[in-house]
Amino acid sequence: MDFTILTGMSGSGKTQAIRFFEDMGYFCIDNMPPALIPMLANMMGTVKDKFRNVALVIDIRVGEMINELLGQVDKLKEKYEVRLIFLDTNDNTLVHRYKETRRNHPLNNPDGLLASIKEERVMLYKLRKAADYVIDTSNFSNNKLREKFMEIYNLTSVNSMFEIKIESFGYKHGIPVDADLVFDVRCFPNPFYIPELKRKTGNDPEVRDYVMSFPEAVSFFEKLRDMVKFLVPLYVEEGRSSLVIAIGCTGGHHRSVTFSNMLADYLKDLGYNARTVHRDISIYAAHE
Repeated sequence: MDFTILTGMSGSGKTQAIRFFEDMGYFCIDNMPPALIPMLANMMGTVKDKFRNVALVIDIRVGEMINELLGQVDKLKEKYEVRLIFLDTNDNTLVHRYKETRRNHPLNNPDGLLASIKEERVMLYKLRKAADYVIDTSNFSNNKLREKFMEIYNLTSVNSMFEIKIESFGYKHGIPVDADLVFDVRCFPNPFYIPELKRKTGNDPEVRDYVMSFPEAVSFFEKLRDMVKFLVPLYVEEGRSSLVIAIGCTGGHHRSVTFSNMLADYLKDLGYNARTVHRDISIYAAHE
């Protein structure tokens, strides 16, 4: 079982950081008192098959108890793999972030925000010095922070972590409620009206060949690829961990399945973690 302890300056991006670990499947706790670490480790040890990785955010919000953190980390390292990561940010950026969010600094020094930041630096000095990694997030976007964690943990690219679900559906059964992008392919000739294709689906080569035999379909797919190639990095940059692209035809058996499969193959070639879900592909067979 591995432990990651996230600490650092208030406003340095620990909330975004913990989201990364949640997306990675870590068991995450925010604002945990250091004294509870041994109890948590013992509890996790009894269910280690379920919780193999744990990420904890422990910062100045716990007050003077922050001074206990280094001792607890040293004890934890006797049994487990532990990374202590300190997120830092320069004073000007921290002031700007606090002004943007209009939140109070946890220390709430009577001399103002900058005094609170300086006081916090003094309190966290030993933690910063002892950290396994110090990350300056002053000029980091959410995506850049994720990339830094990927580098630290020797993981693959951010693109491969970003999950894209391409879902085919039939309009007569309703649009998927979780869709982020929806494309309608009912404008193309329907294989349903070709007797030898009627009982087949877009998973069959004959149906795919028929759908893509029309120049308009080829042109549409080229434009669809270009649009998705442009849009997906914007969702990644925003810090999203997943995207649902829905493609619909009338029944959800032929055209939508064809385009969904082709789009998934294209995105996989670009290095994304793409998968298909053919929501309504079996409904037709159930009503034969």
